[in-house]
Amino acid sequence: MKKYDVIIIGCGAAGLMAAVQLQKRKKSVLILDMGNAPARKITISGGGHCNFTNTHADSAHYYGKNPQFVKSALAQFSPYDTLNWVKSHNIKYVEREPGRYFCKNDASDILNALIYDIKNTEIKLNTNVIDIEKSGDKFIIKTNAGDFYTTSVIVATGGISYPNLQVSNIGHVIAKKFGHKIEPPRPALCAIKTAMFDNALAGVSVPVEIQVEKHKIVDNLLFTHFGIGGPATYRATLINSKHMIINFAPGNNIFEILKTYKQTNGKKSVSNVIAEILPNKLARFLCNDTRNIADLRDIELKQIANKINQFEISDGTAIGFQSAEITFGGVSVDKISSKTMESQTCSGLFFVGEVMDITGDLGGYNIQWAFSSGFVAGNNA
Repeated sequence: MKKYDVIIIGCGAAGLMAAVQLQKRKKSVLILDMGNAPARKITISGGGHCNFTNTHADSAHYYGKNPQFVKSALAQFSPYDTLNWVKSHNIKYVEREPGRYFCKNDASDILNALIYDIKNTEIKLNTNVIDIEKSGDKFIIKTNAGDFYTTSVIVATGGISYPNLQVSNIGHVIAKKFGHKIEPPRPALCAIKTAMFDNALAGVSVPVEIQVEKHKIVDNLLFTHFGIGGPATYRATLINSKHMIINFAPGNNIFEILKTYKQTNGKKSVSNVIAEILPNKLARFLCNDTRNIADLRDIELKQIANKINQFEISDGTAIGFQSAEITFGGVSVDKISSKTMESQTCSGLFFVGEVMDITGDLGGYNIQWAFSSGFVAGNNA
């Protein structure tokens, strides 16, 4: 059986970027992937346009037990390095929000560029890794397509979200075998199930501020048939809590607004006042009160205002891995070098990307982490 310098398990963004660097270093490389196509998540990311980086990427935009872990990798391969790489392939891109970059045409532009850069690298698809053994300085990787030998292994298997894209937890299994702790995986960057809202609100979108524990998120929320979605909700799932407080009118002190109306236009109904601030369906759901505002006591106005400025949810549950953009948790970074991505319990074993307990915020941070960590491992394996 042929021996390779490096075998990469996983053909996603992190694994492919690692292979790019390894090819530059003239290493013999084999990529193994259980799926029938490379980088399946890249092709669906960003609504098919791949939000490939965010120039605001720093440790403040990452989550996990130790977000500071990302600093070295982001310094070695920054968002500006990603941009320069994109430019070098003449990929057309757009900046939809400050610092947030998407492919102008199609996400496949990123995939095609990565594949072009590793044209001398062997890729075996539809290949399931069953086990890994180490003897001396040699790894033996057992698969359904036979055994493969190498002196370095890069685990780039990603998370376990989007099971329909052919994913598995083999990366976590490998990590545990070689002495690494696994932080419990859970779905993140996804919609939330809650029984707190009426199904009639489905389709209504509104800018909100969501407070989860000490975190405040300002973004758009979208009501669904089963609860809430949209960017604000997705970002709220990065904090593991069923309890959150939603301000449906950020920047507006509803109590003060209602008191002002009570003094200046008391014959107006409470519902009509709220409908001037919020979408009609949401206004009716939160306050279906046709009384003249002058007829309400201040304590009643305060109760109405609290429903708008401080709406509490206590049953929020992430919808699940089937539609989560990312897996929160994974291989603990405690025994991984942040400078090389190499295991500190097993020399020659590297971890990159989403398989680790590093999760980025919504907006290109996760693919940047994949590129940065892949770049680092590819320069050290």
